[in-house]
Amino acid sequence: MIAGSTQPRPRTRDELISPELSSRLDRLDVRSRKVFQGALPGERRSKRRGRSVEFDDYRTYVAGDDLRHIDWNVYARLDRLFIKLFREEEDLALHILIDCSASMDAGNPSKLIFAHRLAMALGYLGLASQNRVSVMSFATREGVRTLAPMRGRRGVQPMARFLLDNLDLAPDGPGQSKGEDFAGAMRKFAAARVGKGVVVLLSDFLIQEGYKAGLGLLADTGRGGYDTTCLQILSPGELDPALEDGRVMGDLHLTDNETGQGAEVTVSQELIESYKRSVRSYCEELAHFCRSRKMRHSLALTDTPIEEIVTGSLRRLGVVG
Repeated sequence: MIAGSTQPRPRTRDELISPELSSRLDRLDVRSRKVFQGALPGERRSKRRGRSVEFDDYRTYVAGDDLRHIDWNVYARLDRLFIKLFREEEDLALHILIDCSASMDAGNPSKLIFAHRLAMALGYLGLASQNRVSVMSFATREGVRTLAPMRGRRGVQPMARFLLDNLDLAPDGPGQSKGEDFAGAMRKFAAARVGKGVVVLLSDFLIQEGYKAGLGLLADTGRGGYDTTCLQILSPGELDPALEDGRVMGDLHLTDNETGQGAEVTVSQELIESYKRSVRSYCEELAHFCRSRKMRHSLALTDTPIEEIVTGSLRRLGVVG
């Protein structure tokens, strides 16, 4: 496993998200492939048809429909009854889940810091668009931590404070993560009943017990479940150890960030090539699993600008727009 990160951690809101990036994110909004019923009116149009001032479509009249919604002009032309449909506005819930396990506090740039900056960007985008935003972090030194759903720009500063505190509570060594394992944390999130909506999970998915049981709890069940996107955060050196600072060839002592267990390894070019194939295969398996559960997956490298992830990868996936 790659060495732990020595990158300085953000200490202020502006170090999490710059005013310039905030301004550019004001033009975007959270999107969903699914139909959800929001609890509050939002600024954005949803997929749900209802009653509002904005016309959307027609459908054929059936007995029992409200006669006030018949388009009599169409009836006069076609001698058939049609009902006007309108686009109803509703808010959308955005749930951001952050993996703070020891393996995340590694890489150059740091996966943990990258995840928190990305969470801040997504949270700002959601709050500025008048959507409900909640945050849950897991595997911290306090176990699972939650930030209750908020709405509107007044939630930006509390969210920044939560994320900055969260960085201070992240494990800085093996065995410091508390609380549930990955599946247990996802079960806790699902049991909290914070509402359906868009879920963005930020993790490297280097999970000792595996990711399938936990992700299964976030899958689209076809019964109004979550619209989940898995952002797999890796450092460039995890894809290619040659990109890491320091010596990666010869006789090395490697330590697992999660367990603290060590091993003496002789690293050759052949071993590095085998490792790279294994990592690519692991990422492809995760992507396939996500697709099979109707979840979206994208690889996010920590040397990629946050704005590029949001306006590029997430926009192409349909998470923002």
